[in-house]
Amino acid sequence: MNPGVFDLSILLPVFIAGVLVTATHVPFGMQVLARGIVFIDLAIAQIAGCGVLIADQLGFEPEGAAVQVAALAAALAGALLLTWTECLWPEVQEATIGVVFILAASGGVLLLASNVHGSEHLRDLLIGQILWAQPGRLAWHAVVYAAILVLGFGWREPLGRAGFYGLFAIAVTVSVQLVGLYLVFATLIVPLLATRRMLLGRLAAAWLLGILAYASGLLVSTAHDLPNGPTIVWLMAALALGGYAVSTPLIKESLP
Repeated sequence: MNPGVFDLSILLPVFIAGVLVTATHVPFGMQVLARGIVFIDLAIAQIAGCGVLIADQLGFEPEGAAVQVAALAAALAGALLLTWTECLWPEVQEATIGVVFILAASGGVLLLASNVHGSEHLRDLLIGQILWAQPGRLAWHAVVYAAILVLGFGWREPLGRAGFYGLFAIAVTVSVQLVGLYLVFATLIVPLLATRRMLLGRLAAAWLLGILAYASGLLVSTAHDLPNGPTIVWLMAALALGGYAVSTPLIKESLP
């Protein structure tokens, strides 16, 4: 796309992708912060990325079903592992997640070492291909996200810890392939940090902040020919700082 040229046929599907990711990951972000497992999405995404790289090493088509299955299987295996570690060592779960993340990231680097397209695969994992979001794929993503939201928040108690980790793994796997790891992590955490002092309407405010970040990020990146993902991340952070500054404090100072 030429800088400064706003092509709605390209930008509208990208914006819809951002809305879908925001709608799904903001509610998950509330649970992630409450559980104290902030870096779980990074770990799960890296594990899913290893699944993609292994499938690529085996010669499967990058956009084929086998690669999607490999990514999902790896992510679910990682979710089961983290479910087990939370039961076994709950007091150090965040540290355990960090170790799993660095192992998966290092494993990805090792898998990429003999791959001539290694740097390209790594860039796609981190930044994503949000600019090339396809309407047909977005419809499929919307169905998956809707099912995740219904199961994750309508059946939270019956599903338990394992269900949460499993649904979260599916959501992250789908989203990373759509928008990249940077945006998945930012969307999961940043809007919730910005609204953490709010007494009422926190979820709606976090959703709004995420959607505004995607819209403004797409406009700025298009106008100045910048990478979409990183631009959206920075604008989300800027909007979060502004939102936090004007949000209602959770605890007001008592009068002397």
